[in-house]
Amino acid sequence: MLVQSTNRLRQASVRSRSKHLFNRAKAVFPDGTTRATVEKDPSPIYVQRGEGAYLIDVDGNQFLDLNNNFTTLIHGHGFAPVSQAVADLLRSGTCFANPTEHEIALAELLTARIPAMERVRFVNSGTEAVMFAIKAARAFTGRPAIARIEGAYHGAYDWAEAGQGVSPGKDGWTPMSVATPAYRGTPASVADEVHLLRFNDVEDIEARLRAVSDRIACVLIDPMPSRAGLMHPEPAFIEALSQTARKHGILIIADEVLNLRQAYAGASARYGLNPDLVTAGKIIGGGFPIGAIGGREEVMRVFGTEDAKPLLPQGGTFSANPVSMVAGRAAMEAMTPDAFDRLEAMGERLRAGLSASIARCGASFSVTGAASLFRIHPKRVAPVEYRDAYLSVEEAWLMRRMSRSFLEAGILLPYGAAACLSTPMVDSDIDLVLSAFDEFLAAEIQSGKECTQ
Repeated sequence: MLVQSTNRLRQASVRSRSKHLFNRAKAVFPDGTTRATVEKDPSPIYVQRGEGAYLIDVDGNQFLDLNNNFTTLIHGHGFAPVSQAVADLLRSGTCFANPTEHEIALAELLTARIPAMERVRFVNSGTEAVMFAIKAARAFTGRPAIARIEGAYHGAYDWAEAGQGVSPGKDGWTPMSVATPAYRGTPASVADEVHLLRFNDVEDIEARLRAVSDRIACVLIDPMPSRAGLMHPEPAFIEALSQTARKHGILIIADEVLNLRQAYAGASARYGLNPDLVTAGKIIGGGFPIGAIGGREEVMRVFGTEDAKPLLPQGGTFSANPVSMVAGRAAMEAMTPDAFDRLEAMGERLRAGLSASIARCGASFSVTGAASLFRIHPKRVAPVEYRDAYLSVEEAWLMRRMSRSFLEAGILLPYGAAACLSTPMVDSDIDLVLSAFDEFLAAEIQSGKECTQ
C-alpha cells in the first residue's frame, strides 16, 4: 500500500525525466504522442508504474489517479486477480486462430448480468464495438442512416464521429446543429446520413425521427454521455426515445463502453432504457484491449447462424483473444453487487462534498455524474444537455487552472472528461480530493479570478 499524504506535492512541477522522454517521443511520433487524448500541459506525465489507486511517474512523483485510463481500470492498478490470471495464461499461449473456453466464460458472465445482452460478439476496442453495432443495425433494418446525440463521444468510426465536436457559431447556437464530419476529407455523404438529436429534448425527438424514419437504422445513445457533460437522462426523454424508435422500427444502440461501470447490470438497466444492441468495453477487459457488441438474439443473427451466411461478417485477428478474456473475467467477477454499492457510496459522498464546498463559497461551479463517475463544471447550474456544458474560452482556462491545482496536490484529474473512482480507494482518498477542491476554490477567490458571481 502506498503512503497516502494530504501534503501538496510541490515537486510535482519538476518532471525532468518526463520532459526528456517527451523530447525523445517528438522525434518518432507526429505530435510526441500516439493518442490525441493524452494530456500535455505542456508535456505529458510519463508513468513508471501503478499501485492500487495511485500512479508513480518516472520522476518519482505519486498521484491519486482519477483517470484510470479513461475509466477503464475499475480496480485501479496491479489488481492481483487479473495479474495472476494473465500470468497463468501466458505460459500456455496468448492468441490462437481457434476459439477457447475463455471467451465462452466471459460471454456467459455478461449475458447473465446485462438484460439486453442475449448474444455477444467480441472485438478489440470500443470504437470497433460501436462500428459493428451500427453495421448490425443497418444489416437488420436495411436502412443506411443513423441518429445520434449532439456532442456525445462514440469512438472513431466516421458515422459515429460526425456531430461529436459541434460548437456554437458567431451568433450562438442554432436550433439544431449539422452533423459536421470529424476530419477534413471525410466524404460529404457521411454527414448526410447522420442526424443529430439533443439530449433530454423530449419535445422535438418524435418529430425529428419521424421526418427521416424511412432511412434511420438506429439511434446511438450513451445513457449518460461523458464528453457531452455526464448528465442524467430524464425519464421522460428515455420514454420518448423508446416509444418513437419502436413506432418507426428504429433500433436503439446503447453505448455503454464507459457507463457499464454504473451498475451491476449496466447503465441502461439503471435508467430504464431497453436497447436492441449494447456496446461494452473498458472495464470488461480488466485493463486489456476489448470491445463487445451484445443484443437481442433476433438482431444478433446478422452476424451469422449455424445454417446461413452472415448478413454482416465480423472477424478480427485479436478478437476474443485469451488474455483479454481471462483478464476481463477476473475483473468482472470481482465486481459483485456489493462492490458496485461501495463505489456508489463513495461517489455519492464525493459529489455531495464537492457540492457542499461550492455552496459554502458561492462559487460558479456544479457537479454531475452517478455511481463511481463525476464531473465538475464551471457552471452555476448543472447542465442537462451538451450545449449547457459547452465551455467558453474563459471557462476552459478556469478548468485548466483547476487541473493544475489538483496536480500540485498529487491528483490526476481529467481535463474536460469524466473522472472516476476505483475499488482500491478509501475514505482518505475522498478526503484528499475534497481538500484539493477547497484549496483551489480558496485560491481562486483570493486571487480575484472569476470563480464567483
